[in-house]
Amino acid sequence: MSDIGLFYVGAVLIVNGVMLLGWLTPRAAAPLNLFVGAMQVITPTYLVMTAGGDPPAILGASALYLFGFTYLWVGINALAGLPGHGLGWFSLFVAVFAAGHGIDSLRADAPVFGVIWLSWAVLWTLFFLLLGLDRAALGPITGAVAAVEGVLTAALPAWLLLHDGFEESWPVALGGLLGGVVLVVLVRRWSAPLQARLVPAAA
Repeated sequence: MSDIGLFYVGAVLIVNGVMLLGWLTPRAAAPLNLFVGAMQVITPTYLVMTAGGDPPAILGASALYLFGFTYLWVGINALAGLPGHGLGWFSLFVAVFAAGHGIDSLRADAPVFGVIWLSWAVLWTLFFLLLGLDRAALGPITGAVAAVEGVLTAALPAWLLLHDGFEESWPVALGGLLGGVVLVVLVRRWSAPLQARLVPAAA
């Protein structure tokens, strides 16, 4: 994934997290999902066409399609009012692929991106449970995880990569993981009172 693409993945994860926390309607979040989804489909298509048959390059590009399709699907569902079950089951497919990519990254001595990929696997598993299996109660925690991962696994790493300040090390990976867990708990607790006021209003 390109550094710029990763940066905007952070933006869409934050927006989708805010949506799942109930602070934004799906229709309001749809445009950014469509913009980023289109970028994450056009970019890998170009990469595959210029890869010269190189398997690692093609494998790397293939991951972008998974996320691009996710965001396009979210945007289309929101605008058309479609059910989310299909997207939920597709999310399970993404989660399995992300877990495999995370393990490969750890084996390749890239612990930070290993943790990032495994974090995405957790998030897309939550999407599967929320949408594919109708576990609506998981909406708030999924939103908190999405928003925090948007910052820690996408926007911040991309910013550091663009400024040549990214570091691959186990202390950074584990520190980011611990910090992410703490932030998810804080965001969920902070958002709970507001959400409690929004739910009756929505009903």
